[in-house]
Amino acid sequence: MTEACFDTTTSATHRLAIATESATRPAAQHVFTQLYAEAAQATAKHCDGQAKAGLGLGVLHGVCLTIKDNIDVAGETTLSGGVVCAGEAPARQDATVLQRLRSAGAVLLGKTNMSEFAFSGVGINPHHGTPANPADAMQARVPGGSSSGAAVSVALGLVEVGIGTDTGGSIRIPAALCGLVGYKSTQARIPCTGVMELSRTLDTVGSITRSVRACLAVDAVLSQQALPRDAAHLRGLRFAVPQTLMMDDVDATVAQAFARSLRRISEAGAHVVEIPFKPLGDIAALSMPGGFSPIESFAAHHACIERGSHHMDPRVVARMMMGKGISAQDYLALHNRRNAWIAAAHQTLQDFDAMLCPTVPMVAPLTEPLLKDDDAFFKVNRLLLRNPSAINYMDGCAWSLPCHEAGELPVGLMVSGLAGQDAHLARVALALENLMNSLHA
Repeated sequence: MTEACFDTTTSATHRLAIATESATRPAAQHVFTQLYAEAAQATAKHCDGQAKAGLGLGVLHGVCLTIKDNIDVAGETTLSGGVVCAGEAPARQDATVLQRLRSAGAVLLGKTNMSEFAFSGVGINPHHGTPANPADAMQARVPGGSSSGAAVSVALGLVEVGIGTDTGGSIRIPAALCGLVGYKSTQARIPCTGVMELSRTLDTVGSITRSVRACLAVDAVLSQQALPRDAAHLRGLRFAVPQTLMMDDVDATVAQAFARSLRRISEAGAHVVEIPFKPLGDIAALSMPGGFSPIESFAAHHACIERGSHHMDPRVVARMMMGKGISAQDYLALHNRRNAWIAAAHQTLQDFDAMLCPTVPMVAPLTEPLLKDDDAFFKVNRLLLRNPSAINYMDGCAWSLPCHEAGELPVGLMVSGLAGQDAHLARVALALENLMNSLHA
């Protein structure tokens, strides 16, 4: 049986027909790099036939979804939002996560646009265009990255699930800016086999949906390890609110929505405790001289840069080149410093149920100024990545939950836990989502 968090009122074929038609409308421009209309139609018909026979294919039976352009599909070259890899050998088999999705009965509508090589939190793509954030019908705002098309495909209602990757916030950032739910698990939960890497130390596969329960249903398929789906009781829970780094340069809309959320959580009986958590301010220095993403992405993709950097987003090339020439000694020292930092973070957070902060410190910025100005782009990129990337550095797990009011641009509340705390954090996220929904009912 399909989870109640997904639409079961109409056939998979009917839902797919609507999605396929909607995918060609102007609002969906730049969302897809590939559409699988015929294959999706065949899968949807098969799902409907099985359903009529009383034979469910799995937890995602008939659920329409998209996958990010950096995930292998058998017989296709994986381009990861770019063009420089065109002509390379096609993938021999589907990525492990895609194999699991298909086995669970999912209907794959298409591959979605992204920041090239997943190396930006903004979502701008010079090769395939930039999907417009559906939260603002009047002005073009960035969707967030790098899983830009994944988020917009869900926000537009084309699909119920967008599968993305998260190396420094690439699921949670677009979820926050588009008013959706995004989940980044502890890295070890979900295999990245068949996913083009940005940073093998930090890369994670996950989903963007409209609810915590929907993300949990997808995670059960991706990880093959079901998490609890009963909400925790908020009364008595302890939440840490770090005062270092996470609240710097927060805009007025985000500050108001975050303060309102904390007040409501406290009124529900939870203990909200401000803590210094000063080690958060050390991450940038500890990541010198290059950081995991530049070092590991340059190591993985230096051949692409050397033969065709002129075919790549220059902003991506500039960040990858920061990893050139880093010695093995410096790289191992980077890991050692991170491991020591993680141990200190565990000491700070071990007595709390979760950490709360804004997912990102701003609402979605306008697209046009960031297309024209490198300085403006990199400033926004750093701010968007700052909060969520700290959780990747910690090897933690985290949710982004919408916490804005009607009429406001979307704001995300990030709920984070330590590595391996996914089960407890799932129950906490369900409780917080229930609280938010009850206030909006």
